[in-house]
Amino acid sequence: MDQPEPLDRLFATIASRRDADPASSYTASLFARGRPHIAQKLGEEAVETVIAALCDDERAIVREAADLLYHLLVLLADAGLSMNEVRAELARRSRVSGHAEKAARGAPLPPYFPLEQEPR
Repeated sequence: MDQPEPLDRLFATIASRRDADPASSYTASLFARGRPHIAQKLGEEAVETVIAALCDDERAIVREAADLLYHLLVLLADAGLSMNEVRAELARRSRVSGHAEKAARGAPLPPYFPLEQEPR
C-alpha cells in the first residue's frame, strides 16, 4: 500500500484537529481563533521566510518554509479546501506559460527590475 506524501499526512493531521481542544493543540487553537488570525499567522510566516531568504540562511529558509507550508495548510483546511484543489490548479497552470495564465485571468504582468535597482 502506498504511503501518503508528507504534506498529505500533515494536512490530514491538521484537518483532524479542527474540533480538538484548543488548550491541547496549537492547530486547534488556530482554528478556534478564526480565519483572520490564521491569515495573520500565514502572513507572518511568509515575511519570516522572505527575511531568511534575504539573509541567505539555508537552514532558516527550510525551517521558515516548513512553518509557511503548515500555516497555509491550516488556512486551506479552515476554508474547507483540500490539497486536491491546489494540485488541480497547479496542473491546470502547468499547461500554459505563466504570462499567458496571468493574462487569461486579467492579472497585470509585474514590471521587471533587478532587486539592486529601484523601480522608476
